[in-house]
Amino acid sequence: MPETGDGTAEAAGGRRIAVLGEMLELGDEGVEAHREIGRFAAESGVDLVVAVGGALAKQLALAAGAAGVPDIAFVGDNATAAAYLDSILQPDDVVLVKASRGGQLWQIAQALNGQPVTGLSDH
Repeated sequence: MPETGDGTAEAAGGRRIAVLGEMLELGDEGVEAHREIGRFAAESGVDLVVAVGGALAKQLALAAGAAGVPDIAFVGDNATAAAYLDSILQPDDVVLVKASRGGQLWQIAQALNGQPVTGLSDH
């Protein structure tokens, strides 16, 4: 996958999909930090944001949509996110999965790759 001048990967022909979970350790700055990430996704040319979690993920999704990300999905858990992605992914799509460790979003990547899904205790 080619890199742009700013160090971010560029999709060859597919969509750029960001699966973003909550950053759980931010305290009082959490809401604004999640909104900032949503805006950053739009500035980065992401085609679809899948926000995973609760109220903070919802803020991320809303900010991403308001800033211009064309497609937004908001799901409550990793299993739902994995099932949704499995149903919509196309060849050449590029998927970034990122959250704080407590969000366990690696489970989504494991599910999409057909690997056994692990939790914190067995990761």
